[in-house]
Amino acid sequence: MGPLNGLKIIELAGIGPSPFGAMQLADMGATVLRIDRREPADLGVPRELKYAFSLRNRKTLALDLKDPQAIALVLELVAEADVLIEGFRPGVTERLGLGPDACLARNPKLVYGRMTGWGQDGPLAQAAGHDINYIALTGALNAIGRKGGPPTPPLALVGDMGGGGMFLAMGVLAAVLHARQTGQGQVVDASIVDGAASLCMGFYGMTASGQWTPERGTNVLDSGAPYYDVYECSDGRWISIGPIEARFFADFLQRVGLPPDALGVQNDRAHWPQAKVRVAQVFKTKTCAEWCDLLEGTDVCFAPVLSFAEAPQHPHLKARGSFVEVDGLVQPAPAVRFSATPSALPTGPRAPEGATAVDGWLAPERQRHWQAQLGD
Repeated sequence: MGPLNGLKIIELAGIGPSPFGAMQLADMGATVLRIDRREPADLGVPRELKYAFSLRNRKTLALDLKDPQAIALVLELVAEADVLIEGFRPGVTERLGLGPDACLARNPKLVYGRMTGWGQDGPLAQAAGHDINYIALTGALNAIGRKGGPPTPPLALVGDMGGGGMFLAMGVLAAVLHARQTGQGQVVDASIVDGAASLCMGFYGMTASGQWTPERGTNVLDSGAPYYDVYECSDGRWISIGPIEARFFADFLQRVGLPPDALGVQNDRAHWPQAKVRVAQVFKTKTCAEWCDLLEGTDVCFAPVLSFAEAPQHPHLKARGSFVEVDGLVQPAPAVRFSATPSALPTGPRAPEGATAVDGWLAPERQRHWQAQLGD
């Protein structure tokens, strides 16, 4: 049921990157118990729980963390857990009585994963923020956009999910390996600003070498190059091309019917504006479907631009099983494939429960104790 089968994780309910990171671990087989509020809270999830796909694959225990009894239960669960994940501002769990010191005192092998935007320390540590602010500070947002236009927010992918949740999951797994080798738990400080900056590693390298110019839309990977961009077709649909390598670029020219010298020297930036006009004219001569028939599956580095509704129906993604249906709703499948320990089909988000949610965590007598305490 996944390579992380047997790993027990407590997730203190949060928004964005922390539940996404917990979902990745749950998708790989970890048992994740989400501690949520008793009353509805503004946690950035859809109004209907069934659409909160990032909350899949775990049970949820409803508790009031201002109640000392609830804190006592969580600490008892911590003693049986491998990992705790929280996404509050620095100092919040300490004030609740669930900070790293309290939890590691109960379980010295515990991995305590902390997910924040700005990090656990620094001048902005206590400030509110969202994905757009974190990627703005790291240079990522400034680099995304068209020439002459403003920076363009790339959804919440670069910060929250890539720089946040994925780095949290990776850091937690590294700490779990260390804990199993040494018996020593530790705190994992995962911040979106650090993760987003790390995702920009290659661009910082190109900047240092002079290969990347600060003006948006003038570089190879930011829509500046005529051979790495999106183009409109005759039917108003869009396609993408990216033949960066010289041999792929030559194949592209041949397949779209342009002579070898039609766009000038490939990496001569002086020719790029005129070359983009020429390529745009070419792609306007056929429909998206016609270009797919001609270019898809070749070394041109081509793909149609699909919507969220269309992507699950693409033949390649259908063949790979990149999307699954859970409770009648189509959503991305667990992303990493394992030959010996394949992940199970995800289960949908579940409404908060009482102490029945901790089945398998505590000894039967302790389970009965907490069922009595919580009234279920």
